[in-house]
Amino acid sequence: MITLNINGRDMQVDADPSTPVLWALRDNLNMTGTKFGCGAALCGACTVHLDGAPIRSCITPISAITAGQKITTIEAMEADRVGKAVQDAWVKHDVPQCGYCQSGQVMSATALLRTNKTPTDADIDNAMSGNICRCGTYQRIRAAIKDAAKTIA
Repeated sequence: MITLNINGRDMQVDADPSTPVLWALRDNLNMTGTKFGCGAALCGACTVHLDGAPIRSCITPISAITAGQKITTIEAMEADRVGKAVQDAWVKHDVPQCGYCQSGQVMSATALLRTNKTPTDADIDNAMSGNICRCGTYQRIRAAIKDAAKTIA
């Protein structure tokens, strides 16, 4: 058994240490908000936070998570001031189309706004560059991030 702190709670995971965080979340803990996209850290659908920084959970083994580190998933964003502002802006700007990439997009946008309260277009593009949207809603994503930044200011 491996203990992981997920969304502020210690949870026991019965998995091989080489198991990616994504599969520990989805298969062992039934937390299905984090999505599998490519399996190679190229699309961003699997993005979660590790101590507040976005990581690709599809390639990060649970053995890489050390005692005391905190994993935050999309399931915790509604209870978080910045995450809630991002989610509200996503709805306001009709960002989701198919919705598949959205949990990763929201996680990356939230991480950006935690460290940069007034991001420029270049800051947004840089922070979101690892998140692919098959539906091409990039302009709405940028507008939603700017709107969320105003909300949390």
